[in-house]
Amino acid sequence: MLKQISQRRAAVQARTFQPAVIHHCNRFRRTHAVATEAPVASTSASVVEAPSFRANLDFKFIKENVELVATNCKNRFSTADPRLVAALYDDFVALKTQVDSLRAERNENSNAMKGKLDADKRALLIARGQELKDQLAAVEERLTRAEATLQREGQRVPNLTHPDVPLGGEEAAAVLREVGAQRQFSFTPKDHVTLAEALDLVDFESAAEVSGQKFYYLRNAGALLELALVNYAFNKVVSRGFTPIMTPDLVKASVLEKCGFQPRGAGTQIYAVEGSPLCLTGTAEVPLGGIYMDRILTEDQLPIRMAAFGHCFRTEAGAAGMAGKGLYRVHQFSKVEMFVLSTPAQSEALHQELIDIEAGMFEELGLHFKVLDMPSGDLGAPAYRKFDVEAWMPGLQRYGEISSASNCTDYQSRRLNIRYRPAGGKDVGGADAAATASSGSKKAGKKASSGGSGGKTEFVHTLNATACAVPRMIVAILENFQQEDGSVVVPLPLRPYLGGMEVIHPPAAVRKV
Repeated sequence: MLKQISQRRAAVQARTFQPAVIHHCNRFRRTHAVATEAPVASTSASVVEAPSFRANLDFKFIKENVELVATNCKNRFSTADPRLVAALYDDFVALKTQVDSLRAERNENSNAMKGKLDADKRALLIARGQELKDQLAAVEERLTRAEATLQREGQRVPNLTHPDVPLGGEEAAAVLREVGAQRQFSFTPKDHVTLAEALDLVDFESAAEVSGQKFYYLRNAGALLELALVNYAFNKVVSRGFTPIMTPDLVKASVLEKCGFQPRGAGTQIYAVEGSPLCLTGTAEVPLGGIYMDRILTEDQLPIRMAAFGHCFRTEAGAAGMAGKGLYRVHQFSKVEMFVLSTPAQSEALHQELIDIEAGMFEELGLHFKVLDMPSGDLGAPAYRKFDVEAWMPGLQRYGEISSASNCTDYQSRRLNIRYRPAGGKDVGGADAAATASSGSKKAGKKASSGGSGGKTEFVHTLNATACAVPRMIVAILENFQQEDGSVVVPLPLRPYLGGMEVIHPPAAVRKV
């Protein structure tokens, strides 16, 4: 299990890029809504764009481990510059020291004026006070610019990387586990688009007219199959102790950024609402993470397991070709997402728990799939380690991603400001505040963070995992369970959610709604 974040960081070994000797797999090139680095900011002394929020970044760690962090950035193909961040931090500290010194001198000068003084002495103190005021204003302005630049550059630095993560690009993914085998057909298998259209499960043509390309209508058994998959996944995760939640589809851009996503700019995967701070979320991970933003939890509340049904919206910028055919890559889809808050000591075991839940469901559904340890160059900025699940899709003759599970350690919590108080620490605000916080009150959490004599707090770890991405699951089911006559056998675990339907047959007569 992971130790406290400071201990974990000290233990991570810097590694230079070497080709990984591992199992390779035939995979789609993905352009999903991964979290990205913030754009490079201007470091001009006159104009510095202030970041939208202040992250609780560990600049001291970066300064003291700059080569480790720089190597990590190189391994992750990141353009962040830890050496620049370390230099900016030195500048910030120097300016902060100067500001503190000037404030102390200003206060000393003000106190000297309180006694009975002759006119000349008072005039000198007044003049000195004005000088200090002017000097302080100038240095404070420089400090504000320095902090903005430091935050902007610091926020571009990705998370550290688990020492077992393979180094390299997507092709270096390591196969950790393989379940089942490719089905051998006595006929040439069709792809899911051909199957779904023949069974009247999907209508791409009408959706293109109404909404544009990469949208779809699910119809008849297709619509019922989505509901069956969602209910099946929800029942599975709730039975494992996850709290079921229905989340908003619109979130503030600032919350997206705090979770590590870049909501605006070239190449963004996020739909932003013009003239509004709101964006359509690409995953329920974001609104779930926001629930505990600016909160201080107690250690006995952790881990907190949540599962949400949400609609996901993604621009899929740059996606094209066979990998994006039909339902595989779309602009809107439904998903059941798991999200966990934990202590640092719990997070590694919880990461394994999440991937085991996913694998258990897919195995029960009868899919052939691989669990992959994703390489350093394929990790989004927040992820310390990420496992992907890729199922065999015989119609497309490829493995395709159907799920993932990520441990983001304290990357998101430092931005969302989610902390916990280790056992034995005195709760801020006394027993009443602690009781209110345990009931889930947002106000209590903010009150707890406002001050007091409580013990030291630490940042929680966050983890996320996909229980069911509906369109990808439909692709896998249709292509793997198709029959020669074009019908599709319904996996046994889904039949209770489909009114006992065993086989999806072609309709006797296709008619539009």
